[in-house]
Amino acid sequence: VREMEKMKNKREEKRAQMNEIRTKQAQEFDGSCPNWEFAQMIKEFRATLDCRPISIADPMEEHRICVCVRKRPLNKQELLKKECDVITVPSKCVLLVHEPKHKVDLTKYLETQAFRFDFSFDESSSNEMVYRFTARPLVETIFEGGKATCFAYGQTGSGKTHTMGGDFSGRVQNASKGIYAFASQDVFLLLNQPRYRSQNLEVYVTFFEIYNGKVFDLLNKKAKLRVLEDGKQQVQVVGLQEKQVHCAEDVFKMIEIGTASRTSGQTFANASSSRSHACFQIILRRGGKLIGKFSLVDLAGNERGADTCSADRQTRMEGAEINKSLLALKECIRALGQNKSHTPFRESKLTQVLRDSFIGTNSRTCMIAMISPGMSSCEYTLNTLRYADRVKELSPHSGGGEAQNQMETEETLTDEEEDISPHMSNFCEALTQITEREEKAVEQLRELRQVCGRGESNPGFYKHLAFSEPSALPCHSSFTETLDALRAAMQLEEQASKQMSQQRR
Repeated sequence: VREMEKMKNKREEKRAQMNEIRTKQAQEFDGSCPNWEFAQMIKEFRATLDCRPISIADPMEEHRICVCVRKRPLNKQELLKKECDVITVPSKCVLLVHEPKHKVDLTKYLETQAFRFDFSFDESSSNEMVYRFTARPLVETIFEGGKATCFAYGQTGSGKTHTMGGDFSGRVQNASKGIYAFASQDVFLLLNQPRYRSQNLEVYVTFFEIYNGKVFDLLNKKAKLRVLEDGKQQVQVVGLQEKQVHCAEDVFKMIEIGTASRTSGQTFANASSSRSHACFQIILRRGGKLIGKFSLVDLAGNERGADTCSADRQTRMEGAEINKSLLALKECIRALGQNKSHTPFRESKLTQVLRDSFIGTNSRTCMIAMISPGMSSCEYTLNTLRYADRVKELSPHSGGGEAQNQMETEETLTDEEEDISPHMSNFCEALTQITEREEKAVEQLRELRQVCGRGESNPGFYKHLAFSEPSALPCHSSFTETLDALRAAMQLEEQASKQMSQQRR
């Protein structure tokens, strides 16, 4: 009994001490902040650190695959809500995430996770600073006959389009302040150097988007393009227009035209989101012959499959297509970094179009993982960081070496396999079938119209076509079979989506 009383007294004393500490902290901190206790914990944690963020004086490093992370500042909405900043960048390579947690007794605490990348940029870093350490070292690669690629990856609203495309004020874009523009300026600077001035190099740009597995030319009224593989296993984007440019100002105009045409829409996480991957390419040619290519890709928001549970089929298909392409991209970059003989570039339209960026000894890649600092975005931020971490595995405590032991690699692969549920696999398979059969149906409908010698908009006409036009019977039968297969695939997709929704609950 005495022991029980002692324990009870100790608990009461501890609670009294905790209440006293909280009262004192509340007086020192902004009580109107809904998560002031977490904010205070983070503030106290940061006070123990010796933070030395990246600076312009730090040397640039050569990486075949460079993976870095950029933290944006809290935006106006987050500041109005008095959101907690849960991201700390203590050094040029390390980033910390302070994830708010609750114990069983509802006591609040922080779980701090460390991630190591080639470079880490805090909220004070400008676009120019990010460019200096990421894409700039890749520019000279294309003058030496190589292929360079730079990806901006992250949650919707994390700053991808701002980093790549420049400053935006409403719908007005200042394209001269983004990585697209900085890379273009450096290309023209190198062209005017004695080493390259006499080589008669010409500069071209292309700008296209990949939306729902289809490719559209953003510099040609969003014309739909076909992606084909020729006999030499070279991927060709048929119909993509290359625009010749003679100065950086020409490039800025192309960037603004293309960005204005890009597909966007409402998502689970954001009311206005880029729903496509946008790819801006700077191409060097000599007498029509390809010398080098720099692909700068602003990836669609990585909302981690949240949209695959949407009630709207179109939104579900968008989400699943984005997830599939991002998974394929990660595997292609890892294959490049590990010098694997097989690169799974056919797994998505994105990696298929960028195939030549993943092969050859003179290919270099950079990924900029963009993260939001707000507490409400913590889950999405961790998903972004884990994805980037798996692209190029660096231990938080390592000296920066790229090699990892076999056990760590096997553990990571096991984690990735667990990420993909059977329902998600079924959903992606159904999505692929829908896309293929939809394209086939459109092609067969075009043939049917040609056989009939006219185009009919009345569906009833095609229903009774077999009786009125015997010559159209084979085309009509194939078209009907494809429509039936399309309906079956849509039913499978609906079923898989419901199963995923139930699994999430």
